[in-house]
Amino acid sequence: MPVLVVGSVALDSVETPFGKADDVLGGSATFFAAAASLLTPVQLVGVVGTDYPMEKLESLAARGVDLAGLERADGPSFRWRGRYHHDLNAAETLETHLGVFSRFSPKIPEQFREAPFVFLGNIDPRLQLDVLNQVERPRLVACDTMNFWIQSRRPDLLELLRKVDLVTLNDGEARQLSEKVNLVQAARWIMDLGPRHVIIKKGEHGALMFSRDSVFFAPAYPLESVFDPTGAGDSFAGGFIGYLTRCNDMSDASMRRAVIYGSAMGSFAVEKFSTERLMTLTRSEVDQRVRQLRELTTFEEELPS
Repeated sequence: MPVLVVGSVALDSVETPFGKADDVLGGSATFFAAAASLLTPVQLVGVVGTDYPMEKLESLAARGVDLAGLERADGPSFRWRGRYHHDLNAAETLETHLGVFSRFSPKIPEQFREAPFVFLGNIDPRLQLDVLNQVERPRLVACDTMNFWIQSRRPDLLELLRKVDLVTLNDGEARQLSEKVNLVQAARWIMDLGPRHVIIKKGEHGALMFSRDSVFFAPAYPLESVFDPTGAGDSFAGGFIGYLTRCNDMSDASMRRAVIYGSAMGSFAVEKFSTERLMTLTRSEVDQRVRQLRELTTFEEELPS
């Protein structure tokens, strides 16, 4: 069963205290696909320029990512250059060149339109809304967003949230969107708009999934070294939606397991630059880390004597 992802396909140049990498795979759709494709087939819609080294995407295609929706437009590709200091939670953007991505208008191939699970990567909410007009009755639609869209496209984003089932965002974005300091209140405010689930990502401090009648917390996997946090959030989403698509079950128990799979994929993504670690990952490694994440919070209740 496939999952459809619509988002950016970029080339990143990243510097961290542990090294640097130039013109490596980046973009929300790329990271999502690299994570989700280990669990389920992925259909990708995006755009690259005529200068894009298409051979860099061969590993994704070999993993089962259908690139029929990847448009190659006349002009330069989307490029981002950033630097992380010892606080790896915040990137310093050095350069952003949108290139053909500034003219991106998603065109969903006919064979992609019946995908039961859809993830709308971090793009203009007007484009996310356009995608929803092209797909046919998906079981679950999830979306991501960021502070720029919250500020500059707020009416469109609010309209989008009325039409999706789940939204992922970080704690700062949740507070900015809802104008609530408390994250519980922020999540309730967002759910009142329409989404049945809100996932608030807190980086190295884990993630919270809010539903109408429950809250679930997943810890971040404790890593000895983090090389590159770029794409961790999109990899989380890939693990989360990829698991749901694979099991085709949206019960509360399945949703909770999906958060753990998302946390596992996010932890693998940061171990090397770009998608390098995700593309060498095996299912047995993922399953082992999921078990380790469960052990982080499992305990026996001792009743008083």
